[in-house]
Amino acid sequence: MSDILTHTEAGVMTVTLNRLERKNSLTSDMYAAMADALQHASDDASIRVVVIQGHETVFSAGNDIGDFLNKPPSGKDSPVFRFLRGIAAFPKPLIAAVCGPAVGVGTTMLFHCDLVYAGDNAAFSMPFVNLGLCPEAASSLLVPQMMGYHRAAEALLMGEPFMAEAAMEVGLGNPVLPPTEVNGYALTQARKLAAKPITSLIETKHLMKKGQMSAVLHQMDEEGARFGHMLREPAAREAFGAFMEKRKPDFSKL
Repeated sequence: MSDILTHTEAGVMTVTLNRLERKNSLTSDMYAAMADALQHASDDASIRVVVIQGHETVFSAGNDIGDFLNKPPSGKDSPVFRFLRGIAAFPKPLIAAVCGPAVGVGTTMLFHCDLVYAGDNAAFSMPFVNLGLCPEAASSLLVPQMMGYHRAAEALLMGEPFMAEAAMEVGLGNPVLPPTEVNGYALTQARKLAAKPITSLIETKHLMKKGQMSAVLHQMDEEGARFGHMLREPAAREAFGAFMEKRKPDFSKL
């Protein structure tokens, strides 16, 4: 069975992360599948809304470290950057249903969604610094805008999880629900949107986002360049080596 499932019905495409045995950690192939799904949804006039969802116990553990080390991003056309640009520029309503851990890109992709419905077990984290890396997905721009600088600094510099209620307080998310209800609620809201005039939805989203779209794409490019450089540096090698060896990293000499 595919690690990314898509289903379209009544104008709503549902994209499901389906690698539960690995906590929905994302591989290069999964990024490619999601990028293709978003492109298809953008081009297909019959698709009016997209929902991205995981399982009621986990949204995504972020990048699959082994796959990431074996297939590091090699440029703007690599699957991860295709997905990030695709989600940033997606013209139609985009909804996320998030339960359990949402790590790294599992959180940063949400800043590009129009509606985020979270389970009360959702735990968001952006531990890039802990891996010897820097933020991605334009999160270094969008997180301070949403949270304010000091809360953003705490989230991005400390890299510690924050729960659904805290996320809702700073604007990342809509109602917090029991985990078993989140995916169904997101689908219900998507169907409501799909019944509205698509031109009005697209124009409204465009007007809300156009003022910062060029800045978002520029920030993604700059983050990507710095991320790629840092990935080859000693701190990242130590962090990833420690992760694979199941030990605590030692940054004392770095």
